[in-house]
Amino acid sequence: MARKTDIPSSYYGEPRKFDPAFRGPVHNRSCTDVVCCVIFIIGILGYIALGSVAWIHGDPRKVVFPTDSHGQFCGQQGTNNANKAILFYFNILRCASPSVLINLQCPTTQLCVSKCPDRFATYREMKRNYKNWEYYKQFCRPGFDNPDKPVDQVLRDEDCPSMIVPSRPFLQRCFPDFITRNGTLTVRNQRSFQDGDGVTRSVADLRDAAKDVWTTVSGGIASLLDAKEVGMKIFEDYASSWYWILIGLVITMVVSLLFILLLRFTAGVLLWLVIFGVLTALSYGIWHCYWEFSSLRGNSGADVALSQIGFQADFSIYLQLSQTWLVFMISLSVIEAIIIIILIFLRNRIRIAIALLKEGSRAIGYIMSTLFYPIITFFLLAICIAYWAMTAVFLSSSGDAVYKVMSTQSKCVHANQTCDPETFSQSSLPVACQGSQCAFAFYGGESLYHRYILLLQLCNLFLFLWLVNFTIALGQCTLAGAFASYYWALKKPQDIPPFPLFSSFGRAIRYHTGSLAFGALILAVVQFFRIGLEYLDHKLKGSHNAFTRFLLCCLKCCLWCLERFIKFMNRNAYIMIAIYGKNFCTSAKDALFLLMRNVVRVAVLDKVTDFLLFLGKLLISGSVGVLAFFFFTRKIPVIQEEVPSLNYYWVPLLTVIFGSYLVAHGFFNVYAMCVDTLFLCFLVDLETNDGSAARPFYMSNSLKNLFNKSNSRQPNIAKGKTGSDKLTKPGKTRHR
Repeated sequence: MARKTDIPSSYYGEPRKFDPAFRGPVHNRSCTDVVCCVIFIIGILGYIALGSVAWIHGDPRKVVFPTDSHGQFCGQQGTNNANKAILFYFNILRCASPSVLINLQCPTTQLCVSKCPDRFATYREMKRNYKNWEYYKQFCRPGFDNPDKPVDQVLRDEDCPSMIVPSRPFLQRCFPDFITRNGTLTVRNQRSFQDGDGVTRSVADLRDAAKDVWTTVSGGIASLLDAKEVGMKIFEDYASSWYWILIGLVITMVVSLLFILLLRFTAGVLLWLVIFGVLTALSYGIWHCYWEFSSLRGNSGADVALSQIGFQADFSIYLQLSQTWLVFMISLSVIEAIIIIILIFLRNRIRIAIALLKEGSRAIGYIMSTLFYPIITFFLLAICIAYWAMTAVFLSSSGDAVYKVMSTQSKCVHANQTCDPETFSQSSLPVACQGSQCAFAFYGGESLYHRYILLLQLCNLFLFLWLVNFTIALGQCTLAGAFASYYWALKKPQDIPPFPLFSSFGRAIRYHTGSLAFGALILAVVQFFRIGLEYLDHKLKGSHNAFTRFLLCCLKCCLWCLERFIKFMNRNAYIMIAIYGKNFCTSAKDALFLLMRNVVRVAVLDKVTDFLLFLGKLLISGSVGVLAFFFFTRKIPVIQEEVPSLNYYWVPLLTVIFGSYLVAHGFFNVYAMCVDTLFLCFLVDLETNDGSAARPFYMSNSLKNLFNKSNSRQPNIAKGKTGSDKLTKPGKTRHR
């Protein structure tokens, strides 16, 4: 049975022919994929028009400022509510879910106040003790100062709230000051309170009000209010530790840069140290987890299952459980076993990967400007994200104020009907429903523009994905052109053209905008459908249909695989575009056939290189994370006094670890692009050259020695069998 590597070269196209005029990236090239370029420009102009229309019709104040029952913004300068930036709900028990609260559709009077209540009180109680009237009336309607009005009429007309409870501002709205102590829900250490009718109510009734409609506790008012306290403490931690977080990210940047530069001289030693360091760190982690597990096992309270305690904001609670350390130990053991198995089976290929990394480090050393190109990509991506976010905000705030009839009487047949606040008092509705009012409900509209806001939001999302993928494609093509200029320089660094990065960027923009937009468009379409599928899955999460869940899971898996494949193909297609200047489809086909003719090297060497680079990112982010852990937990005696006081030390710690990985990922992405470009150039070099004086190899001496190549070889010796790693040694002849 023939092996895949024995398939004739013609099955995946003929090997590239020698071109005596080829000296690296082609300079005499023409524009490619012009039609897609025109469509891309039209798309950009349309995106600008979409943003302009959203800017004209939108009003971000509807998102920034809460709106009271009269349709006025809380906290807006130049209005009566300038000093009243917080929205207060007369009866929060009527609000059934967090979406109702945030969208201002809770069926109770909403009033702008300067501060939230800080005590329990009821209107009936205030009537018996007038000394509290001055405090209580600040939560009544503006202008109401008639404590002699009958209580029932005041509560029916909602001139004043029937009760107030201690609250704190969250999302510029007054929420009860919920605190969970020892598993018991309290408000200011009280488990019960008097409602507006003098009935003793449990604090848990606020939760029950949400559960009646919103059965999922995590989606109800209670969970939102539980998250309030955690969210405020997290913001406080960020405010006091942002300076040290930035220092951690700067340290990561310096370490990543030094790591890449050191690879040029000690790639083999450093990479083996990286592998050994990761294995050592994992081994220590396994030992430490086992020690903690052994210490806690058998202790009272430490054998509780994780599922029994649920989510806890204080992560230290989990560290007191033996099962937590058992899970950590098993996870680390599995990870280390996988790494060891990979190293055993691919130990010989690692030598070749190290040679490619050395060559990549040498190329970056000669073209240092490539390390700073990710800053340009980051800047362009920031513009895309900011424009998308602003357009989305303006589109979502494009509606007009819609008012609904709101009544405290459950028998009002006109409740929730649309009304006009200017003519409501002259209509028959106040008579038909005594105590009803025309209150602001939400923002919307029935015009043609408002009916198509959802479609405009989808267009905003799709064009955003297209621009983001184009920006990434531009960076990949630019870097590929610069590194290809290095590889195809026969005498390095003398023959490297001046300003290779700038020249490559100019060629990509001038000639290949259409090709880059074409590849970005294909990827954007797949990502758009993936997002739609994720949204559909989120909406159907409560479905009990097993077949539906299975089908969605299969579709999500297929789209994920398709996206990964397209990213891989686009990346190699951009490299071929940077070198030969052909259109996207031709470049993608040439890249695919070239890789398939060398499928063994691609499947092994490329992935081994990615694996080693991943270990490098893991080591850098892990090292900085360990340093941050010792710092924020005050375990470094020299600088204990400098550590800020934190509610949750894991907030800045996780931020530093995640941010460090992103920073290292940015630097190593340049390195990975360099290695991929050199790898494709190396494969082309093997196919087109034979080491003779007329057709010399362009690869470095280290690669020549590793692959038993030299420029003294006779012509056509290396031709064919490009998919095999069993290369002829110098001085021997291959017989057919």
